Amino acid sequence: QVQLVESGGGLVQAGGSLRLSCAASGRTFSNYAMGWFRQSPGKEREFVATITRSGRYTYYADSVKGRFTISRDNAKNTVYLQMNSLKPEDTAVYYCAAKQSITVVKSGSEYDYWGQGTQVTVSS
Repeated sequence: QVQLVESGGGLVQAGGSLRLSCAASGRTFSNYAMGWFRQSPGKEREFVATITRSGRYTYYADSVKGRFTISRDNAKNTVYLQMNSLKPEDTAVYYCAAKQSITVVKSGSEYDYWGQGTQVTVSS
């Protein structure tokens, strides 16, 4: 069982940066692949990035590749999403998720645990 709490969202201008954090409570955090998803009003939940349990491998949606970086610190039970060169279309509620897996996990339906989300708003 894992509980996830996101933080770091806010309002930024286009071209700015934000760093999201997701703190996890659980006995086996290092066994979980972690992911970030986002959802805008009227749209379906969208995959953003994922990272394997060791942090060695990452995978990104094409829409954020080169701008966002996912990382994790297993000693702190925390996963991060560094977001640079933000665009208005990045505006969404961002969620972190966890799945016990040895591989990257890109499908939201595969994740077992979800945080409450944190709002990111990018002004033009």
